[in-house]
Amino acid sequence: MRAMGRRWALWATWVAAPAMALTLDDVAREGELRLLAERPDPGAYRYEADVHIDAASLEQGLVTMRTCHRQLDPTHRIVVAFNPQRVRRIDIASVEGVGRAWVEGRRVELADVQRGAQVCIDLVSQALEPDGPDRWRLHAGPLMRRYLDGYLPMEATLHVRWPPGLLQVTGTSPAPQPGVELSVRPDGGTLHIIFAGRLSATWGLQRPTQPH
Repeated sequence: MRAMGRRWALWATWVAAPAMALTLDDVAREGELRLLAERPDPGAYRYEADVHIDAASLEQGLVTMRTCHRQLDPTHRIVVAFNPQRVRRIDIASVEGVGRAWVEGRRVELADVQRGAQVCIDLVSQALEPDGPDRWRLHAGPLMRRYLDGYLPMEATLHVRWPPGLLQVTGTSPAPQPGVELSVRPDGGTLHIIFAGRLSATWGLQRPTQPH
């Protein structure tokens, strides 16, 4: 498996055999993206990200986050690489079921990965981009679970948090539909996506409108 990063999220490129038997209908081809109402392989690999935005983030574009890869397949080596133009800091927060983990430049390397292993990584990243007056866009992806010449199903849970009243969600891409669930709160939101293929997701954010 090789995982690579762009903006604040990671590629998850899978080359180990899947934990459960899947049919060809479950595998997305190159250039294809399938949103899935439910997973055909529950309990397999999933990706989680927890992003924190504060008032300084709106000025500087810097956010802090924790990204976790869970239920990894067994493999000798994994490299999680990040965009050197965006990522400012990388720290390994925790590992389970991994023989060795270390930071090398702008990447995290894992050796002797057991089935069901997981790794969580803390980041500071230039992830937030202005999108007009009092508007911003947060990017996630591309996310993928590569297998041979296709993509296996995976799920991604993307949490975004901020101080209550700082921001509100104007929309997401992909929008809510079967396979995509969005929940919003005064202090953030959560986007949960089940898919096969190569996915790039975005959050539209703005300052709350003031009542007249």
